[in-house]
Amino acid sequence: MSDKPVVTRFAPSPTGTLHIGGARTALFNWLFARGRGGKFLLRIEDTDRARSTPEATAAIYAGLKWLGLDWDGDATSQFEGAARHAAVAHEMLARGHAYKCFATQDEIQAFRDAARGEGRSTLYQSPWRDVAPADHPDAPYVIRVKAPKSGETVIMDQVQGRVVWKNDQLDDMICLRSDGTPTYMLAVVVDDHDMGVTHVIRGDDHLANAARQTLVYNAMGWDVPVWAHIPLIHGPDGKKMSKRHGATGVEEYQALGYPAAGMRNYLTRLGWSHGDDEFFSDEQARDWFNLGSIGKSPSRFDTKKLENICGQHMAVADDAALVAEITTFLAATGREKLSDDQNAGLTRAMYCLKERSKTLPQLIDKAYFILTDRPIEPDEKSARSLETVSRGMLKELTPHLQTVSWGRDTLETVVAEFALAHDTKLGKIAQPLRAALAGRTVSPSVFDMMLVLGRDETLARLGDVQG
Repeated sequence: MSDKPVVTRFAPSPTGTLHIGGARTALFNWLFARGRGGKFLLRIEDTDRARSTPEATAAIYAGLKWLGLDWDGDATSQFEGAARHAAVAHEMLARGHAYKCFATQDEIQAFRDAARGEGRSTLYQSPWRDVAPADHPDAPYVIRVKAPKSGETVIMDQVQGRVVWKNDQLDDMICLRSDGTPTYMLAVVVDDHDMGVTHVIRGDDHLANAARQTLVYNAMGWDVPVWAHIPLIHGPDGKKMSKRHGATGVEEYQALGYPAAGMRNYLTRLGWSHGDDEFFSDEQARDWFNLGSIGKSPSRFDTKKLENICGQHMAVADDAALVAEITTFLAATGREKLSDDQNAGLTRAMYCLKERSKTLPQLIDKAYFILTDRPIEPDEKSARSLETVSRGMLKELTPHLQTVSWGRDTLETVVAEFALAHDTKLGKIAQPLRAALAGRTVSPSVFDMMLVLGRDETLARLGDVQG
């Protein structure tokens, strides 16, 4: 296996939106493949026709695209490969590694009831396993794989280590139903083989499946992929992550305004480690990521850590890229699109907005001063800074700003000297200045706002509040 190009896959069921756990699984597969010049494939496991929906499929695509996880080639549908899956079941039959079972549901239930009553294993033992084809009835049948009855099935898992099952605990699983449709357990193996998948990286809730799926690989004489079963994500209380812990779907985190780069970093670090590194770039993640450094224990989702990582990524993000991400965020959440002037202002202000912002809504709130139009209507808290004395100070300060060179040092000096001349603290002037320029108490520094707005707009806003 080691000399083959790496091929990984993400194979979600389209029965709902992309869960954060599924997103991390996709991310691990993507990182492993991309870091080794391999392929990352996407397969939609839509064999459950009753629960699979086009809307869920679209949500999976959208979630992966938002996270920046590109896949190679077109996404494939498991359902569309049903004829191929059935053909493999019949090939196993022809090879003598599977058999036709004519037992009815009532007969199977009766077997289990009797076994339970006698204290025996309820693992179904089909009486048809060794019946010669000449003695088969003309009746509906399923195709079951012939599981070995003695010995052990062993897998060497890259995360879980050596995992052993006693073969007498493995049933002759059904590969093809009586209506001719393949089961999930068969379809997964056939698809992974046909797609050339070398590494199956998935949640450890599939660990038991690996033993049963190995039976199909062996029956067909196919190479068994490298297994890596990763622990699930838990909430802060140590229980499997669910709605009671808050957001669980990827689109919910997008709607909350977490930047995609921060989300990738946090999810990569959730259950995998590279020394003590917490903050890293996509390039570093691709270079460093390996299966051996995935922990065996479930990870706990920590929103505070997520926000901290996202804040660090926003602080170092390219300004134009961040503006583009805000545009995408506004569209995804049904908010009004920014005008060209607002985009230009946002880009101009980005240097003083992205520091200490942990989410896009926080950044947008800080950007209110550049996104709003005159006359500014101050909010309640900000308006309290504009009482008569403060308005008078702003009126007195305005002439000092009309002729100075418009640079940070000069502006800071003028305001500091004005405060000194009036025997007051800088904050006593900064508060009404902030209210006049932004109408909000949350904003960049007054000097950053003055620089971004420019002399004319700054003076105009000061004039608006002087009556």
